[in-house]
Parts: sequence; structure tokens; C-alpha cells
Amino acid sequence: MNTQVWHAHVMTKALAVVGCAALVLTVTGTTAQARAHDTARETLAAGDGWASYGTGTTGGAAADAAHVHTVTDWAGFKAALAAGGSAPKIIKVKGAIDAVSEGCDSLAAPGYDFDAYLAKYSPEAWGLDTDLSAEPDDSPEGLRRASAAQQDQTIKANVPANTTIIGIGRDAGFKGASLQIKGVDNVIVRNLTFESPVDCFPQWDPTDGDKGNWNSEYDTAVVYGSSHVWLDHNTFTDGSHPDSAAPTYFGMLYQQHDGELDIVRGANHVTASWNVFTEHDKTILIGNSDSESTAAGDRGKLKVTFHHNLFSNLVERAPRVRFGQVDSYNNHFVANGDYGYSFGIGKESQLVAEHNAFTLPAGISAAKVLKRWNVSPLTAADNYVNGKPTDLIAVHNAEIPAETLESGAGWTPTLRTKVDPTKKVPAIVDRGAGAGRIC
Repeated sequence: MNTQVWHAHVMTKALAVVGCAALVLTVTGTTAQARAHDTARETLAAGDGWASYGTGTTGGAAADAAHVHTVTDWAGFKAALAAGGSAPKIIKVKGAIDAVSEGCDSLAAPGYDFDAYLAKYSPEAWGLDTDLSAEPDDSPEGLRRASAAQQDQTIKANVPANTTIIGIGRDAGFKGASLQIKGVDNVIVRNLTFESPVDCFPQWDPTDGDKGNWNSEYDTAVVYGSSHVWLDHNTFTDGSHPDSAAPTYFGMLYQQHDGELDIVRGANHVTASWNVFTEHDKTILIGNSDSESTAAGDRGKLKVTFHHNLFSNLVERAPRVRFGQVDSYNNHFVANGDYGYSFGIGKESQLVAEHNAFTLPAGISAAKVLKRWNVSPLTAADNYVNGKPTDLIAVHNAEIPAETLESGAGWTPTLRTKVDPTKKVPAIVDRGAGAGRIC
């Protein structure tokens, strides 16, 4: 992608930031050190969301000179992650790094042919009653599996404990990468633009729904069984591969994206602040299953704070919550005609959604902001829709009585820095959120 196009994806709105001083005033309280210090060594401020709980989140702030890396390509980034184990490290990302710079064809297994795949597994030829799990390795599905395994190995990057990953300047980031924050503690990710990975080899499942469906892999970032993670001033976007440009096969969208950010499998104490999440369908998932086996590891965890994020032109899951105590305040949600919902109320969720602003187009009711998947009480106070105070629970229940929601999440957030007046949230967030907005 050329620099001009990349910058178009970095900024979701043509809003100028006039110097570092203006931004410092906007984000006062977000970081523990003054902006005059090296931003790569900044740590999460005390009281700034769930990631500040207990030991707090310092990432690689204590790294010595030998564990400070500047990277400009995918191989160098993965090497920097692996160097030094879990010793504190800082990885500075310079420019846009493409994890699949040679394209999808470079990942295909010998003999894989998409046209042959379509011919064999079309509903007319295969039907809709049998999935593809028993297909042998030399079948089109077997070759697709081998190709998918190669992509999995290539684009996933495992982040060790005690690490800070930070973009340098306004155009730093990753295309096609899947950041895996898995089973570790104390990670900071800042000032990066992530263009969602494209699944080069989605699987057709004839048994998924009444008509079959294409299923894709690869979240942009996954926090899996990890704790004390701070994601700040990043931009997450589908970029040059929006779902709107995807073809259909067998009458179904050829889905090549999964989530932008998933927080799952007992992950805990996460703060997401001043990020932009834009141009995506299934955006953020907190808790990935209702199953009792998964619930055993999720109950009492999945504690996440979202504040001062811009959620723009999304379909759903901003976020969808299971089990966790999730605090969402001072965020701006901007919808378009494809809007499904923002907050998904899932099994045993304890969502507090306060002091948020919603900008909805004509014809989209505020009743759609909340979506009930399970009966779980939530707190939703002092939220504004199109500049007017709106009781989100009341309007939802009035218009969708078959999915009545209950008020009262059963807990009160205490880990908050300054809470801005809700009427000012759109201007504050639109000016300060996203990559390229810290100095």
C-alpha cells in the first residue's frame, strides 16, 4: 500500500491535531509521565481502568538498551519479540509493516486451487447436510487446511510478557498481522494502525445455518488468558479490504475477516483507551463461549475498561460481553446504515455503560444500541444519542419488549481517570483518538 492510501486508513476523520501541547491537554491522566519523556517508556497511570489494578501495567518501561529494538519489517518484528524472552523490552515500529507482503498465493499449499474447491463443495454438488471435516488431506478441503496452516504460522506474532510495542510517528503499523497476547502479563500496545488480516483461505461449512456459510480466522489482536494489557491510541480498520468489496460464493458473503480485538479465555485487567475501531463487522468479543467448560475459567475475570475510544462505521460487537465486569465510558459511537448494535449483553455479563455519546443516522433507533443475548442486568446512565440524554435501557425495552433488559450491573467502577461531560465527548474523542495522535 502506498503512503497516501495508508494515511487515509490511519485517520478516520480529517481532523488536525495542532501540536503536541493540544493533545497533552486532551489526554491528561492517561499516562504516568509527562510527554517530555520518551513515550516508549510511558506506563499506565494509577487508576486508569482495569489494567491499572494491582501491579498495574508498565510493559517494557524498565528495558535496558540491549532490549530496545526498532523494526521496519515483519521478520525483524518477530525476531525482536523473541529476543530476550520475558525480560522487559521495547519494540519501536517504524513505517507500515506487511505480514503478507508477497500476497495470498505465496501461502497456498502446492496443488491448492480455489476453482476446484468451489466446484466440489457447491451446494448443488455437495449438498448442505455434511460438513468437510472428514475430507482427506489431498482433497480441495485438505489442501485448503494446509494453506490455512501456513498462513497461521506466518501472520501470527506472539507477544511476550513485559513488552511495549509502540509506533514511531504517524504512519506506523501492521497490515495482515494477528497480534497474539497469549498467557502473559504486562503488555502495552500503542500508536499503531492495524489493517485487519485477510483470511486467504476461508472454509465453507455447508451445515452452518440453512444455507451454509463461509467462516474465517485471524483476529487483529487477541488477548487470551493474559493480564495487565493496555491498548492505547491505536487504529483498527479493514482498510483496503472492506467487507463491502468482498464477493459472494454459493449465495453467501465470502467472509475474510474475524474480530478486531478479542479478549477471551480468562484474560483479565485490560484497558483500551483512545483507540479507533472502524469499518468492521464483528468488532470486539469479550468471552468467546457460553459453554460451562469455558465459563469456569472466565467467571471472576474478563475485567475490561474502554474509555475515549471512537467506534465508527461498525456493524456489531463494540463490545459483545460474556461474564466480565466491563466499564465503558466516554466513548463515541458513530453508526452508518449497516449498524446492527453496539453493546451485546451476553451470559453473566456485568456491563456498565455510562457517559457515552452515540451519533446515529436518520432511521436508526436508539433501541438498537443494546442487544440482549442473555438476561444479564446492566448499568446504562448518562448516555447521549444525537446530542440528547437517552435512557438506553428504557428505549430498548419500549421498542423491543420481547428482549427486555434489566437495570443494575451490581458493581460500581472506581478505576477511572477524569470523566468528561458526555456532551463534549464527540469533540474530545474525535480529536484525540487513534494512531498518530501521541507525540
